[in-house]
Amino acid sequence: MLQKRLIELVIVLLFLVLTSVLICLFDADRLVISLVPRNLEIAAVLPASSWAWPGGNVFPWNMLYKLAAVPAALIALVALTMLLVSFWVEKYASWRKGAVFILLLIGLGPGLLVNVALKGEFGRARPREIVEFGGEQHFTQFWQPGTAGTNSSFPSGHAAIAFASIAPWFVLREKRRTTALVFLCSGLLFGVLVGIARILQGAHFVSDILWAGGLVYLVGSVLALLIDVDKQAG
Repeated sequence: MLQKRLIELVIVLLFLVLTSVLICLFDADRLVISLVPRNLEIAAVLPASSWAWPGGNVFPWNMLYKLAAVPAALIALVALTMLLVSFWVEKYASWRKGAVFILLLIGLGPGLLVNVALKGEFGRARPREIVEFGGEQHFTQFWQPGTAGTNSSFPSGHAAIAFASIAPWFVLREKRRTTALVFLCSGLLFGVLVGIARILQGAHFVSDILWAGGLVYLVGSVLALLIDVDKQAG
């Protein structure tokens, strides 16, 4: 089992690195964002405003933006309830490890790593803040620290919390494979859709979305190894 999980980690890392290399080689970050419609009249006055990027402010993209955290929040609430019940009713003690795992993944992945450690310190300018689109900041690759300050572009916080709805996948994948795959596929799809919404709003580059999902998955994989969540009774 350990070897299988380590191979999975390596595969995910290779996918992230190779995809990132392709993004850089083809300048896909700037290419994709250059194709997003802008309201040039608003952009001339308020280039950094999301209203200069109207595509992300219409249904369904505006709703995806607003609801990005809802699935993960509901999953966390269920996990917290299960954890509390497991201490009151002994026969549900087997729920404890999985519940703790889900709460840690959501707290450490989108929370501590993405929104505090990276977004809070990395300083990558958002697309609507860079010179090419009327802003004052210079474009940087995702691995290059920028000067945009806190709440920066890399990685996407909204996409990360959306991707975090895959959390039950790690808990259920050995014992309830079909249910686990539903969580994995729906969580990945939801994360991608929220990521598209943020790109349309001029708030993030493709690489911001890619690494938001990748970091959440990597945190989940490492936590699953440390907690040994695959062996929980179910």
